[in-house]
Amino acid sequence: MIYAVVLAAGASSRYGTSPPKQQELLPDVLSALHESSAIDGILVVLGAHPVDTDEASVRCPDWAEGPGASLRCGLAALPDEVEAAVVVLADGPDIDPRAVDRIVDSWRADGSDVVAAAYDRQRLHPVLLARAAWPRVPAEGARGLEARLVDCDDLTPPGDVDVRR
Repeated sequence: MIYAVVLAAGASSRYGTSPPKQQELLPDVLSALHESSAIDGILVVLGAHPVDTDEASVRCPDWAEGPGASLRCGLAALPDEVEAAVVVLADGPDIDPRAVDRIVDSWRADGSDVVAAAYDRQRLHPVLLARAAWPRVPAEGARGLEARLVDCDDLTPPGDVDVRR
């Protein structure tokens, strides 16, 4: 079983909070995840702001400690039968469901505890974390773990929206 863990806990300080970016950008991210053939469930990690979503969610009380704390909170909330989590950022609205499928397929075929999408040789997200990697998540989150990269050059990068468009 593979779950997507969507990190949506940040303060949205550069973007603004009325509404926070998570509320505006999350629907596009969730839509892309629903288009993926590799995801069995979705969990949204919330923190600084309440966000309306029909997806399962968990509020991380330690969100201000950074992405590692939010990610660890989300991983801890997943069902026991989940074998891997695909980490996605709520402020990456251009995520392509084919990138999700590609990293999951690569993980199933070739293994590795951490598998990440790469666009023009630059590591971005989504990032797959096999359950064996979960205890090693550092303060900076998944980006602090060495990953096997999967080429997604033919896809649009997911984006990282910090200011209003």
